[in-house]
Amino acid sequence: MQRIEIKELLATASFGDKVNVKGWVKGFRQNRFIQLNDGSTINTVQAVIDFENTDEALLKRINTGAAVSIIGTLEESQGAGQKFDLTVESLEILGDADPEEVKKTIISPKAHSLEVLREQAHLRFRTNLFGAVFRIRHATSFAIHKYFNDKGYYHIATPIVTGSDAEGAGEMFRVSTLDPKNPPLDENGEVDYSQDFFGKETNLTVSGQLEAELAAMALGKVYTFGPTFRAENSNTARHLAEFWMVEPEVAFNDIIDNMDLAEDFLSYICQYVMDNCADDIQFLNDRELKEDSKKPMVDRNPMSLIERLTFVIENDFERITYTEAIDLLRNSKPYKKKKFKYPVEWGTDLQSEHERFLVEKHFKKPVIIRDYPASFKAFYMRLNEDGKTVGAMDILFPGIGEIIGGSQREERYEVLLEKCKAFDIPEEEMWWYLDSRKFGTAPHSGFGLGFERMVMFTTGMSNIRDVIPFPRTPGRAEF
Repeated sequence: MQRIEIKELLATASFGDKVNVKGWVKGFRQNRFIQLNDGSTINTVQAVIDFENTDEALLKRINTGAAVSIIGTLEESQGAGQKFDLTVESLEILGDADPEEVKKTIISPKAHSLEVLREQAHLRFRTNLFGAVFRIRHATSFAIHKYFNDKGYYHIATPIVTGSDAEGAGEMFRVSTLDPKNPPLDENGEVDYSQDFFGKETNLTVSGQLEAELAAMALGKVYTFGPTFRAENSNTARHLAEFWMVEPEVAFNDIIDNMDLAEDFLSYICQYVMDNCADDIQFLNDRELKEDSKKPMVDRNPMSLIERLTFVIENDFERITYTEAIDLLRNSKPYKKKKFKYPVEWGTDLQSEHERFLVEKHFKKPVIIRDYPASFKAFYMRLNEDGKTVGAMDILFPGIGEIIGGSQREERYEVLLEKCKAFDIPEEEMWWYLDSRKFGTAPHSGFGLGFERMVMFTTGMSNIRDVIPFPRTPGRAEF
């Protein structure tokens, strides 16, 4: 008999239907009631077994975590909170779960801390929490591809191994096949990378943007969606060593077009997740409210998960310049009462506390800040006419701060060349990027969305390590 997934069963099946469901036992009460889940939904189906006429040896094998196949008939449930009961006609154990072993793991039906769940990342998919998180992660990813595909963008696979540093940060993972104990040396006693696999020093990429720009100048509208890497020794709740980036690049777009695209894009993602993950969103919303109720008022989220998603969908994003943002912050009550931890000065980057004040307290809507000082922005951002600022933009969200960073790219060859010199970026390393400005150069723009940051927003999870299946952080590369 063909299996039906629980999600489909709950949506389409009728009383009296004979069905086959397969899944994992979430609970078994009174030797009679089996709670079964198959991962297609956060919801379970209750299977009712006739224990008096069931082999005792089989009953002893129906343990939490066991994989089972059940054939039965759908009846109207006598219990509250569920439409169907599945009256069991036959049951097969597909995979046993030793109850004593289960007790040692997070599969056991009791509360576990997020830290413990991370230590058993190979099993945390089996919990309601992470089942919801990773179904929403999938929906968020699909929404991104659908958005760009429906608008005529082309997906570009950019290199993971690169010889350039797109951000100029220098915090990159080296890729080499040389013997680390006895590498070849040149005449100066330094490692001779000309003998390495690629004949030069190479690293794992921090961004696919520069390569995407090249494609955009031929295909018009492109985007990348791939893994990126930062060898930054950071253990914060917002940083990973391996993460995914979404980077559209669009020919002929200026900074205004770029802001329009990013706003529409983010609103679309939030709406898609709300429309397609209602049960999981509600579960995570209720979980967050429960967790918040245990915290002091000052530490609680000002908005629930559903309210934050709705906040993005229903509000036009406020647009201000960096200079205007600095003026607003310096005239704010928190600044005057010295409640900001970090200084607010023109020429310094905004911190999360400043960004969240603008979004959550002042404007009470998502905010786009543009025209940042050139001094702390990347070399490829277009220099404005004032000679002090660049056509950069950051989009700020409630609860998370910056979620997108982007800019109009510097298309003028001479200006870009001077910026490479100012940033101490060797011309011989970036010749191909500079060369692209010699053949039909044109205004173009793009931005980067840290995918895990977006999933943090769509799930309400507060630690980035809990929105990627197997987090890579300093000192941690298990699984």
